[in-house]
Parts: sequence; structure tokens; C-alpha cells
Amino acid sequence: MDRTPAFIPASETLTDRFGRRIEYLRLSVTDRCDLRCVYCMAERPDFLPKSELLTLEELTTVAETFIRRGIRKIRITGGEPLVRRDVVRLIENLGRHVGSGLDELTLTTNATQLERYANALAMSHLCRINVSLDTLDRDRFRRLTRGGDIACTLRGIEAARRAGIGIKINTVALKNENENEIPAMIEWAHDQGFDLTLIEVMPVGDVGSDRTDQFLPLTAIRDRLEQRWSLTDLPDSTGGPARYARIAETGGRVGFITPLTSNFCAGCNRIRMTCTGTLHTCLGHDDDLDLRGALRAGGPDAVDRLIDTAMAIKPEAHDFSVARGTAPAVARNMARTGG
Repeated sequence: MDRTPAFIPASETLTDRFGRRIEYLRLSVTDRCDLRCVYCMAERPDFLPKSELLTLEELTTVAETFIRRGIRKIRITGGEPLVRRDVVRLIENLGRHVGSGLDELTLTTNATQLERYANALAMSHLCRINVSLDTLDRDRFRRLTRGGDIACTLRGIEAARRAGIGIKINTVALKNENENEIPAMIEWAHDQGFDLTLIEVMPVGDVGSDRTDQFLPLTAIRDRLEQRWSLTDLPDSTGGPARYARIAETGGRVGFITPLTSNFCAGCNRIRMTCTGTLHTCLGHDDDLDLRGALRAGGPDAVDRLIDTAMAIKPEAHDFSVARGTAPAVARNMARTGG
């Protein structure tokens, strides 16, 4: 396979109207997933017809346009990105830009497909994977994912480790579900050499239940962790919204993503594109720009113009709130948005 980096002209700097430098694109390749996590989607989701998705070639063209405009980090997301046919070819194409336009190419996955794809991903210049894993308990995993098999996920994680891929664990904190298991999950992750990041549930999309019944503030979780361990805040950043601390007793890092209890909008450096080519400048707003239509009608130059529009309309902050009876901040679910 040719590993020569593709030529990307000198990048510009994308800056929004609040002076924030936008360097991070979350690029969704599918809204489909082989799990049905209770905080992410409805039990019987209404998936998009495949005809509405951008082709892999179109995804590559749009991503390369963003790289030319100054995007330095791309995270491939879904749904579950590895259920998209031939997605490794897209990752290989974008991996050619790592070190020549891109600083980092990463992937968010539930790990169910990693046994099959880990070796190919390791060869594609993928820098790291974030694995969504909310419990180590078999029965709880089956319940939270509505039928998933944790053994499959753990085999996938091990396959990625053997292939030499960097791994970080993402855990959504869920009230009355995994809150008492969080210390054990941190110990397991740190014993494996993985960072673990805790995430507050986000009020995005209708999942068939009230988010009030799921929301667990990470301020309370951190207080509990500090009763058990010594945590020291770190200046570390992986380019996203997580704030990190070192746990002296385990030697590992734990991250906190707190969209509700301590929003991170002032330092937002992200934009998101769905698998249909819709650009969202904020997870918590219903703004959308049709990059698919622009690309098909006017090519990369038309995409460029919409990127400029995105910088002009990106809001200062999201409007997330979790209160009983409150509608989700936006109707689209995380899988469709690219979460």
C-alpha cells in the first residue's frame, strides 16, 4: 500500500466569531449501530436510507477540504463507524494526511468489530481509538446496550491492544446503573494501561426515556473518587472537552466531560458533520449547513464557502438542560449527529 502522504496545500486558520480557533472535526460515516445503548438511541431506531449517505469518496473530499482550511484533528464517528462497508478505505485515505496536514486521526467505536479490523486500522495511521464502554458487568452491559455481548467488546479491545493501537475508554455515568461500578472500571482501565474518561449524559434526541432518570452529575462522582483516592488536576488535553486528573494510587489518568455541570463552551474547538453531509457547529443547537448539496452542486469551492458561513454562525454556547419533562435540546439523536 502506498504510504506517501497526499499533498495538502498550506492550511489556513479557522476562527469563529468569538475568536475560538476551530481545529477539530468529528466526521460521522453512518447513523447505524449494532448496539442500542439506552442513552443514545431508541430501541427501534429509524435509520437513514443508505442513498442519503455521502459516498466514501465524498467523505474523503470534504475531509480534505477541511484539512486545507486548518482542521488538525479528525475523529471518525457514527453510529458505529466500523459497520459501514469499506470504511477502512476511508480511514486509510485520511491516514495519509497524518503528519502532512493532520496532527491526529482517531476513531470512536463500541469495539464489537475490532477483532475483524484491528490489524487493518493499525496500518492506516490511525492514532488512537476511543472505546465506548459503560460497564464490565455482563448482565448490565446487555441491558444498557439492549442485547449486546460484553465478551465481544472485550475481545475487540484486546485485538486492538495486540495490534498496537492506542486505546482510551469512554464511560457515560448513569444514575442507578453504573455509578457504584465506576471505581472498579477506573481500576480495570488503569491496570490495562488505558485512560478512562467519564461523560455526563447529554440531552440529545428522543431515546424513549426521561434523561432525568439517567443524569448523574460528575461533580458528585469526583467527590466520591476523592474520598477513595488522591486526584491531581492536570493541564493535559487530547484536543477535546475532557479535563484530566491523575490518580496517585492507580497511576492513571481519569477524564471528566461535563456538558451540564460545568460546560466547556468557552474553549470549544469543534464542529461536526453527519454522514449525510450536514454540518453542525454545535451539538446543542439545531443549526445545519448542507455540505452534501454544496459539494454535489459546486465542488470543494462551494464547501469552502459554507465553512466560512459556519464560522460566522457558530453559537457561543449550548443550551443543555436536564429537568423532568424537558424536551431534548435537539431532536436528532447522538447516532445521527455523530456521537
